[in-house]
Amino acid sequence: MALFTVAAPPLHAEEAAPAAVPPADAPGDTVIVTGTAGKRSKVKASFSITTIGEETLRMQAPTSVTEALKSVPGFWVESSGGEASGNIRARGIPVDGFGSVTLLEDGVPVQHDPSLGYLNADQAFRLDETIDRIEVVRGGPSSVFYTNAPAGAINFLSREIGDHPNGLVKVTIGDYGLRRTDFWYATPLKDGWGVGIGGFYREDNGIRDPGYKADKGGQLRLKLTREIDHGRITIDAKHLDDKVALFLSVPMRTYADGEIRAVPGFDGNYGTVAGPETEHVQMKMGNGQLYDFNNDDGTHVRRNQLTFNLEKDLGGDWKLNESLRYSKTETQRNGVFANQLLSTDAFLKQSAALLSYVPGASKLALQYSSKPGTNFTPDNGLLIVGGLRGVTLPLEEAVNDTRLSRKFVLGDQSHDVTFGYYYAHFNQAFSRYSSSVLLGAQSQAPLIDLVGTDASGKVLGSVTDHGIYNYGYESENANGTSKTNAVYLADEWQLTPQLRLDGGLRWEEVNTSGRTERQANVNLGTFATSKIRTGTGVFDYYDHTFNKTGWTLGANYQLTKDAGVFGRWTKAFRLPNLSSYITSPTATPVIQTMDLGEVGYKYASRMLELYPTVFYSKYNNVSYTNNVFNLDNTQSSTTTGYASTRTWGTEIEGKLRPVEWGDLGFNITWQDPQYRDLAYTDKVNNLPVQRNYSGNQLIRVPKVSYRLVPGLNLMGDALRLQLSYEYEGARFVDSANSVRLPSYKVLNFSARYSITPTLTAYAYVDNINNSQGLTEGNPRAGELASADAGANTFLARPVLGRSVRGALKYDF
Repeated sequence: MALFTVAAPPLHAEEAAPAAVPPADAPGDTVIVTGTAGKRSKVKASFSITTIGEETLRMQAPTSVTEALKSVPGFWVESSGGEASGNIRARGIPVDGFGSVTLLEDGVPVQHDPSLGYLNADQAFRLDETIDRIEVVRGGPSSVFYTNAPAGAINFLSREIGDHPNGLVKVTIGDYGLRRTDFWYATPLKDGWGVGIGGFYREDNGIRDPGYKADKGGQLRLKLTREIDHGRITIDAKHLDDKVALFLSVPMRTYADGEIRAVPGFDGNYGTVAGPETEHVQMKMGNGQLYDFNNDDGTHVRRNQLTFNLEKDLGGDWKLNESLRYSKTETQRNGVFANQLLSTDAFLKQSAALLSYVPGASKLALQYSSKPGTNFTPDNGLLIVGGLRGVTLPLEEAVNDTRLSRKFVLGDQSHDVTFGYYYAHFNQAFSRYSSSVLLGAQSQAPLIDLVGTDASGKVLGSVTDHGIYNYGYESENANGTSKTNAVYLADEWQLTPQLRLDGGLRWEEVNTSGRTERQANVNLGTFATSKIRTGTGVFDYYDHTFNKTGWTLGANYQLTKDAGVFGRWTKAFRLPNLSSYITSPTATPVIQTMDLGEVGYKYASRMLELYPTVFYSKYNNVSYTNNVFNLDNTQSSTTTGYASTRTWGTEIEGKLRPVEWGDLGFNITWQDPQYRDLAYTDKVNNLPVQRNYSGNQLIRVPKVSYRLVPGLNLMGDALRLQLSYEYEGARFVDSANSVRLPSYKVLNFSARYSITPTLTAYAYVDNINNSQGLTEGNPRAGELASADAGANTFLARPVLGRSVRGALKYDF
């Protein structure tokens, strides 16, 4: 959070009035408030930072948090899962979700720990027109100013209220049933008060259509400000109630021409395994009750958030910034997971022993569950073993950040000193229940039953229960509490007009305590109910405390007012969290530490912005967990351990404006991400086998990626046309580098036309080339050494198919 401000300065009258042409994001230098003790010129910052302004956001029109970050070099982002539950890997650090970066709103964590196992921070945050801009710090001081931010901090800054009444309404439609309305209205009131209200509501069928509403809901924000003597108070309240679909792996195949596309009968651009037959299923539980699995909910988040901020000049050059956020979030996260892909012949062969569950039967067969008596003989010959997984995650949290600062002038030098105290407390519960099902390998997959027949083909009974292969292959019940205390100190020391040193350190301590219910298998008499995992009523308790100190030291030398060079070294860390224990109370996690270095050059003028950076990341004690789905016991066999990684890389970010009517934005990342010390003992036929993957490329992280954005400004800037070309280099599914994900490219188009001074139209075409580029393989086949190695047919998740949207915005 910024020390003296949490958002942009109030708009002046001429800025608040609607313009004939929507203003482009200002060229040249930019003032930033993230990762610094106060306001700082971007070109004078001693760390890497990307700024994404209002008009850039509108032209990109991202549908998710991760989509919004595609213009950040050094970040590999994956948004193929839908509007929430994305993945970010920063500067080669192989941590899923938001495990290496933190998500901030107006400088305060959206969620103290942004990666709480099935509870990523992006699930609790939605982009709408109440957001003004984004600032993204890559490495550098993020780990000193913010918690759980070793590789970066992503700060979404909300709109200011302004000096005059202002507002907008934007209506968006799309070719996948999208109907969305955003709005914002703000006005100053009497006696120094100001009020703003905004939010959105939308419905759509999903680009991958499950046969019912995929996304439905919205949020409402109320913002109050009060100017006080030498300061300001801000109160911000938000309510979110939103359902978004979780898109998962689909069946893919490598064809004779070497290209990877979906298997015959499955639409790789728009298909999803989830469908009407798995939308609502009553799953039997070991205690005799029913679990109501409702995939219409998808990831359903109900969240109330209240934020208080005080900025106060205390006199004598002392300044106080106090931020408090309370949130209560109820999350239900349902999904239809594709766990295994088999040929029907292979499945029937390996299931031969189950014939005994149907007395008198002489052979096994597959039939449609919804069409008894109709044999399942798919053209592609494939069957999916799926998982219906429901996870319930209530979270109540309070975070507080108090900062006291003063500027000291000593002769020709000055020090901007900041002292901060951070506190976070949250309670989390965790329950999970899953059942395995048989599904056809086709879009909106049907449920399939394994039946026993006599010699003539007459069905004598069913092994499965309306498509359910085994109830309760997963079951968990746990809850815990986390308390964090941190103190930090930062100093920005201006030695000469050209040279500044920035340093800081952070000490942090976390206590996690809670309990996890032991699970056991029960047998209720049928095959489908023969191995139900259920709670025993016996709990394992844990209570652990960890602490660590990290530091950063950087320098910036200003060559001219438009150009500078910088360097920085950071020792960062990430403490264990509740996810370390929530299902494994006897686990012994370690503190993860990182060594991060960067050297860069910054130049900003009206014609050219250029920010090249060389970076180094060493991640020590990164944990890996290898889960391999096993149909025999309907549970995942797990291998857990620790390794380290090392990445060298170069980032180039910038924008070229050679003429008034044209420009080119670009960000390029080259890196060499490698494992270090990744060795373990495997078992093959009950014999120990040594595995060593040191030197292999990190999973999912490409060596080369880039994004080029050429744009044209026509008709006196009333019309803007923009194309983005995104390239992702080859990656690997597993640490063994045995399954390769090929490189892919995606083209997107957007346009803006100013119809009148107050009315603006936007058009978007995403994934013009209908790429089926794979963002990930099948994690349930193992991420150490994938079980899909050598297979030409497998499960993987491609990018979302082509979609078209149009929007109309009215400013007033």
